[in-house]
Amino acid sequence: CDGNSATGNTPETSAQAAAAETATTPEPSANNSGPGTFGENLSLEDLERKLDIPALSRPWTGDLDGMVERRVVRVLTVYGVGRYYLEGVQQKGIVYEAFQEFEDFLNKRLKNKTIRVHVVFIPVARNELIPALINGRGDIAVAGLTITPEREEQVDFTEPTTREISEVLVTGPSAPPVGTIDDLAGHVISVRRSSSYYSSLQALNSRLAEAGKDLVQIEESSEYLEDEDLLEMVNAGMLPWTVVDDYKARKFTEMFSDIEVRDDIVFREGGRLGWAVRKNSPKLLAELNLFLKSHRQGTLLGNVLINRYYRDADWAQNALEGEHYERLNRLVELFQKYGDQYSFDYLIVAAQGYQESQLDQSARSAAGAVGIMQLLPSTAADPNVGIPDISKEEPNIHAGIRYLNFIRSRYFDDPGIDHMNQTLFALASYNAGPARIVSLRKKAAEKGYDPNLWFDNVEVVVAREVGSEPVKYVSNILKYYVAYSMSLRRLYQRSEERRREGLSG
Repeated sequence: CDGNSATGNTPETSAQAAAAETATTPEPSANNSGPGTFGENLSLEDLERKLDIPALSRPWTGDLDGMVERRVVRVLTVYGVGRYYLEGVQQKGIVYEAFQEFEDFLNKRLKNKTIRVHVVFIPVARNELIPALINGRGDIAVAGLTITPEREEQVDFTEPTTREISEVLVTGPSAPPVGTIDDLAGHVISVRRSSSYYSSLQALNSRLAEAGKDLVQIEESSEYLEDEDLLEMVNAGMLPWTVVDDYKARKFTEMFSDIEVRDDIVFREGGRLGWAVRKNSPKLLAELNLFLKSHRQGTLLGNVLINRYYRDADWAQNALEGEHYERLNRLVELFQKYGDQYSFDYLIVAAQGYQESQLDQSARSAAGAVGIMQLLPSTAADPNVGIPDISKEEPNIHAGIRYLNFIRSRYFDDPGIDHMNQTLFALASYNAGPARIVSLRKKAAEKGYDPNLWFDNVEVVVAREVGSEPVKYVSNILKYYVAYSMSLRRLYQRSEERRREGLSG
């Protein structure tokens, strides 16, 4: 199970171990403007100290000549496996590799052997990309942005980094048969509200309404889920289908064997992706366009990188598969009972139980963790939990949720952290140890991230300091939670429809 590392300690020993394992780093230097400051072979920690990452996230606007004087170009992107992520101190991902190439390209063209301009990466939430760019928190925004007239009013785009793309339907093993785009009338399709797919579905609904047909039920997926997350859920049968760009859908058919790209069901045609820069940055824009002539997708960003960053990813299992879903149906009242008792969304803790054991009380780890919530008996018997016998389903679930509540109450009862992020920090702590996560929240603040937000902020530091396991742990729980929420909502809608039909008959 993925969560055994945290549950192998009592609350006290987990905290002590996390504190002992957490290394401190010197305060970063504020001086980052002098010539000759930066060497070429710095570690990530040394580079961050010299570049003063908190200072770099403060607003600054200017063109390439100012970036050369500052010795740094800041790339805004969205944190995620494949695109840009951290494995220990090692930065990885397609965006990282592309801009390492750009860093070398830029420095060769500058022909200055005494100094070096560095590219640094600043992950932000997807809906912050363009605002952060405009406000000067970064210099380039790179995260699969479609070039649209609305966005071109705000920022400038490079030459397109892709050929023309279309938005297509992608179906999975749980999808009902569909012949044409009009057959989607009356069905539910899940996409992010912030995506171009959402407006494409709205346009389809306008046409369906004019034809007197039922509308597509547009279900808003979590903004924390990227296209690859939704495709993963379609592949696993958690969702019947979704809408994505065709090039992305085809790319993932190599990783997800159970999705089908419906090139015949198209929502939008002729889109292009590009990298965004602030208005009035002609020098930076020209340099990026020159770089792209020899580094477009299909070369650097082709099959080698796709295989490297996607084939071995830890993709979520199908939490709605028959046997597993039957377990949820049987256990849901227990999760609801103890979720309500300790003020947790019962589907979040049910999703955690699935991540830990696939809701299997017979599960045992090599370290001795027991049951659905994968607790050690010593953790459950600790006075902070106080449930000594966790051999049965109900006390096991009770103990797991009570331990999660203990973590949240002792370590993250901060009015500056909203309820959802308190839960996310508690989940990460369940996996990695609470004192470690507390320490890394402080380190995140030192590095210019928001210590009160898990996604795109503290998770970035956790990935570097601890590794990918806690990040995947929380991410998978979110996916299962979304799957459970959507599924139960549909079941409720069906029951309501049946009830109305019965009453009308």
